Amino acid sequence: MCGFSGFYDSSHQLNDYEQQLQRMGEAIIHRGPDDGGIWFDQQVGLGFSHRRLAIVDLSSSGHQPMASQAGRFVIAFNGEIYNHIELREELGTQVDGIQWRGHSDTETLLACIEAWGFKETLVKATGMFAIALWDKQTRTLSLARDRVGEKPLYYGWHNDCLIFGSELKALTQHRLFHKAIDKNALTLLLRHNYIPAPYCIWKNTQKLLPGTILTVDLQTNECHSEAYWSIKETLEQASRKQQQKSDEAAIDELEAVLSGAIAKQMVADVPLGAFLSGGIDSSVIVALMQAQSKTPIKTFSIGFHEKKYNEAEHAKAVANHIGTDHTELYVSAEDALEVVPKLATMYDEPFADSSGIPTYLVSKMAKEKVTVSLSGDAGDEIFCGYNRYVLTHGMWSKIKYIPVPLRKLAAKTLTALAPATWDKLGHFLEKILPGKIPAYFGDKIHKGAGVLSLPSIEHLYKNLVSLWHDPSSVVLGAKEPETVVSDLRFRPKLNSHIEGMMGTDMMSYLPDDILVKVDRAAMAVSLETRVPFLDHHLIEHAWQIPMNQKIRNGKGKWVLREVLYRHVPKKLIERPKMGFGIPLEDWLRGPLKPWAEELLARERLLKEKIFCPQQIAKKWEEHQSGKRNWSYHLWTVLMFQAWLTEQGELSE
Repeated sequence: MCGFSGFYDSSHQLNDYEQQLQRMGEAIIHRGPDDGGIWFDQQVGLGFSHRRLAIVDLSSSGHQPMASQAGRFVIAFNGEIYNHIELREELGTQVDGIQWRGHSDTETLLACIEAWGFKETLVKATGMFAIALWDKQTRTLSLARDRVGEKPLYYGWHNDCLIFGSELKALTQHRLFHKAIDKNALTLLLRHNYIPAPYCIWKNTQKLLPGTILTVDLQTNECHSEAYWSIKETLEQASRKQQQKSDEAAIDELEAVLSGAIAKQMVADVPLGAFLSGGIDSSVIVALMQAQSKTPIKTFSIGFHEKKYNEAEHAKAVANHIGTDHTELYVSAEDALEVVPKLATMYDEPFADSSGIPTYLVSKMAKEKVTVSLSGDAGDEIFCGYNRYVLTHGMWSKIKYIPVPLRKLAAKTLTALAPATWDKLGHFLEKILPGKIPAYFGDKIHKGAGVLSLPSIEHLYKNLVSLWHDPSSVVLGAKEPETVVSDLRFRPKLNSHIEGMMGTDMMSYLPDDILVKVDRAAMAVSLETRVPFLDHHLIEHAWQIPMNQKIRNGKGKWVLREVLYRHVPKKLIERPKMGFGIPLEDWLRGPLKPWAEELLARERLLKEKIFCPQQIAKKWEEHQSGKRNWSYHLWTVLMFQAWLTEQGELSE
């Protein structure tokens, strides 16, 4: 795991290449504290800066940027190629006389690229990566990103200079970078908690889409984008190949494929472990790791003293059964609150998934003992783990036969009363009816009414995964861009509505929220994370498993659970699903209130001219009164405001 940055000075206006590259590299030293290097060719106008976190081949043979043996290529590479030994062996049967300098996967990549070409090498590679490649012969610069988007890569043209890198904090160190906020992209943060690719908070800057190669011809400055692998097409093809097998065969095959993916990701020349929450996904990863290890696997979990957020006791029970070397840390509210000021720098694009706080804390703890940690991320998207998949489908099944005019009339009737009035009615009903009326009764009534008026299950899903439902009215002068969530044309065409929701999450929520959260939190403490569920062979296999072997008795992940139950008793696993969360609602009314009030001050918002002060103030006042819970809506705005504070002077 590393980080890189670089630029192409197309008009040859710079004379300080070395200093520029040094500054860009130093901005992401946390991604690679073990080694650093720069390469530039001022005549060409191109330079790379690299920071290295040594994982495989700890010697200087893995130093980057690295030139190929023949001198044609120069590479800056971030990530891991898990099958690089197999690639070396395959290459050895085709090319004679290769003199290997070491055993790094970077050197393997370069040799394969020389023999097979860039695209063909990426098609053969299994791993997570972002790559910058200079081809001296064709005078082209290529940027590439792994299949699902585990590793980040930003790029953009600024003042005739193409600037690129692993994190935005490297790009903004370049003196030609134009720091202007893209308000359209900001609307997506308010809707989703995150800004999905290809959009970026800075104008003229993009995230490279997963599975994509961007090639720049330095003779003409023309750019060409090409997909070497498509998650959309992969899911569509795999779902068409779904084949009903016996339950036993389905379980056997999944265990074999997942075990193989894990085995590849357990290769490292440094200490390695795993995050363990005690849930299905992390438990099955750890169980299959331990089955392939002669020594106890190091596992890590954090606990909270608030019971509804605490999974540590479950993780400990699973660890004891499997026999891992387990470490747990109970953190206080004060520990978690200390992370809040770091978030704007850690996630150097505004990012509002509050579970980034516990993710950072568990990463920091793990780094004390290991340099690499495997995680159970992506199990929900691949095996139908989120409750919302089944609930959304069930909800739509009940209302879709009601004529739309009737549904709209019912919605209008329900919203005729304000949420506060419904709350009062709820308190009255509690006195005369058995049972307890749920908290924020009025909000739930209004949310249900909103569902009734929607025309399709796709619109229903967008509604359920949205925070601010009209973010363009909150961000002044903005227009919300289309995404895979909002535009059906971008979504994969699959066998069922549930698969459609899973596929949509695979293309947006997973790469742009979950993987961003883990990458930045872990790399902030120089910890490499690996995700076995994202081995593309496993993705292709899992999507060929029929839904009746993923959902049983209204619960998802059936086949994955059955793999786990071969190693861990069901009684240690079966419990309601818990999120990796924090008590954000209470914190915004308590210890975070002064910080938030400063960021949301009306005078400040008026001066910045980014948000509508009236809408923000209304949400804040209603939240503080305790009548409404707007914590997640407000958190999106607060994370932007905190980020903006760190940016210094803007270009406009």
